[in-house]
Amino acid sequence: MTMKGGVASQDFSAAIAAACEPATAVWSKVCVALKRELGDAAFGSWIAPAVLREAAAGDVVLVTPTGIARDWIRRSAWRRIGELWAANDATGRRIDLKSRLEFEALAGAYVEAAAKPAAVAEPFEIVLPVSTDAPAVAPTSAKSPRTQGLQERFTFETFVPGPANEFAHAVARRIANWADGHFNPVLFHGPYGFGKTHLLNALAWEAMRNAPEKRVVYLTAERFLSTFVRAVMDRQTAAFKEELRAADLLIIDDVHFIAGKQSTQEELFHTLTALVEEGRRVVFSADRPPSAMTEMDAHLRSHLSAGLVCGLEPADRSLRLGILERKIQTLSAAHGFEPTMRPDVLQFLADRFTDSVRELEGALNTLSARAGEGLSRMTLDEVQAILRPHLRSGEKRITIDDIQKATAEHYGMKQADLLSERRNRAVARPRQAAMWLAKQLTTRSLPDIGRRFGGRDHTTVLHAVRRIEALRAEDSALNQDLETITRKLRG
Repeated sequence: MTMKGGVASQDFSAAIAAACEPATAVWSKVCVALKRELGDAAFGSWIAPAVLREAAAGDVVLVTPTGIARDWIRRSAWRRIGELWAANDATGRRIDLKSRLEFEALAGAYVEAAAKPAAVAEPFEIVLPVSTDAPAVAPTSAKSPRTQGLQERFTFETFVPGPANEFAHAVARRIANWADGHFNPVLFHGPYGFGKTHLLNALAWEAMRNAPEKRVVYLTAERFLSTFVRAVMDRQTAAFKEELRAADLLIIDDVHFIAGKQSTQEELFHTLTALVEEGRRVVFSADRPPSAMTEMDAHLRSHLSAGLVCGLEPADRSLRLGILERKIQTLSAAHGFEPTMRPDVLQFLADRFTDSVRELEGALNTLSARAGEGLSRMTLDEVQAILRPHLRSGEKRITIDDIQKATAEHYGMKQADLLSERRNRAVARPRQAAMWLAKQLTTRSLPDIGRRFGGRDHTTVLHAVRRIEALRAEDSALNQDLETITRKLRG
């Protein structure tokens, strides 16, 4: 009897505990099941941004950031939510579903407005709850659904500034610090792989760290387009506009993507106008300046040009070397090997990948995957052997004749001068530069290169290569000449 009484007492206590379980604890259990059933993507996009709120008479309300999210949940998950709620809530509380605007209208005020910023619509707003004394780097813990679109590795701490991007870097820092006197809007432009996305991500992370209470929106132009189209189809354009125009800082990456898409251009134009008029900050990136976006609506193009247009130039050799060194440090910290590489290997990578920082980093990733802890011991021959099959496919084949013609044209001389016996500096230096380029851009041996430069010995070619390498350390004009010729040869 005592045992039975003890069991009954335990059951009664458990029932009381279940009855007193807060609604948030019940909702947590429901979320565990929903995430397992819906998958991470659907759960993160639609369910996770919703918050549970208390209503009158002890009922609870699931509040979504937007009407779009509310309608998706009602169509796709509400019945299942009701079942899971009933199974986990011993008190039998009723759960309702409303958008934030609906809930505020009913309650008169958002119950947590004084405690924390209002819930923000996913996928528009990116809010990271970082305290003001937190480190500047992005967190390494699991990514919140509300930071979708931002990449944690792209911060100012991992961005390598140099002459090619130092002005853009300074402008982004100023915006991220919410400094007054900013130009509005700001557009960063440059071809693929110049660091625009890294810079915009870093700007977003830093802006949120410096002012956690402000609303920061980061979107790619493709995501802006797809979300706008979905809002139109669901007749939720008003909610779409409200969420974007409530931003203190709107960041849109690759804005050139929407050129030619008339209705989307119009919506972006009106959003941009509204934000600028209210003194809110707007930042874009594009692959070219507004003046070159001829397929874009003239009014939008004019507004993009009205603030600050800031170009990112190709990374010079010193910047590429700095990027490689930073990347090696990151890889070594992640995999536990020595954070060094042979100088001739670093120079080869910096000289070989001149068009895109992403391609430069990709080559280093390839070497790291192949060599692992042996990365620091890899010779130049080993590196070239690993990368050659990946580099030559789909790439213009450059010949020594191409190099001689391009070099002669660049220096305003005849190709025959490079093959002649003339040794005055006006001819000798371009000849040495052409030999260096032939060593870097072709697979020809030193003797073969020498034969194609007027039958010279391989030791002459070796001397030319070493001489150019030594001069590059102190002659920025020579560096610029070599990079200009290289870009021309690669088309």
